[in-house]
Amino acid sequence: MFEIYESRSSRRSLKKLPVKILQRYEKWKDIIRLSGIQGLRLIKELHDEALKGKWAGYRSSRLGIQYRVIYTVKKKEVYIEVFDITAHDYRKK
Repeated sequence: MFEIYESRSSRRSLKKLPVKILQRYEKWKDIIRLSGIQGLRLIKELHDEALKGKWAGYRSSRLGIQYRVIYTVKKKEVYIEVFDITAHDYRKK
């Protein structure tokens, strides 16, 4: 069983999200609490994946076509730290 800690930036992001995305985030948290990352991997539409580059060490799950939850797993303490919930930027940089 995992505990979920939300960063200050993620709590601020929650206030700006559409209701449908908030509901999906709550379901995402339920899945994490009960079965961890393995549970997320069983649900293909969440497309849970490890990030690369400057985000190495973090993971991302889809909450919709546009929105992602970015988080990291602290194995020693067995908890999930949600870094941010943000709209995905599809523009090339």
